[in-house]
Amino acid sequence: MSRRFPELAFTPLVKAHQKQHNSRAQYQRMEESGPPDDSLGVSERTFIALRDSFYMASVGETGWPYVQHRGGEKGFVHVIDPKTIAFADLRGNKQYISVGNLEHDARVALFFMDYPNQTRLKILGRVEVHENDARALELLQALRPASPKDVAERVILIHVEAFDWNCPQHITPRYTIEELEPSLAPIRDRIKALEAENAALRGKLDAISPRRTGTAG
Repeated sequence: MSRRFPELAFTPLVKAHQKQHNSRAQYQRMEESGPPDDSLGVSERTFIALRDSFYMASVGETGWPYVQHRGGEKGFVHVIDPKTIAFADLRGNKQYISVGNLEHDARVALFFMDYPNQTRLKILGRVEVHENDARALELLQALRPASPKDVAERVILIHVEAFDWNCPQHITPRYTIEELEPSLAPIRDRIKALEAENAALRGKLDAISPRRTGTAG
């Protein structure tokens, strides 16, 4: 936990609940011993580069929070520098709730999940949106996804204010097809070999078995 994270997240009411539930002393020690620099380190940058999705929370003009899922190929979220990450925002259902919220309040909370390893990275940051401006074209060309079917409408830069790693408790392991493939491939190969073996045995049995003849009486 970086020192900046508790400054932003541990409000007086949060601390009161921590004290009530006997966790305040533990988190106070973590606050005091955390790294003073809130720049993303090697672990955080590597973790982000390997993710194929994340969740982003924003707050609208009504005061209600909104959580949106963003996905793509691994590495679609780029670490520009230790304090900045960015991604090309693709055309979706055209509700533009997050985009409107960010114009109202640039603050976001991000969750990057690694379900198989039960790991979660939380990031608090401020957003800078580039669409139809002088820098948008340059950024879109640098961050545009490889697939021609994906239409990138804007680039969202997130200036990192703080981050924290969560404990693995209560994170249910889930696996993508890509992650399951190394385990599934040998099973498919074995099934294919058994099917071929069975077909060969059936052929041999048909060859040595006398043909049935007869008439119905």
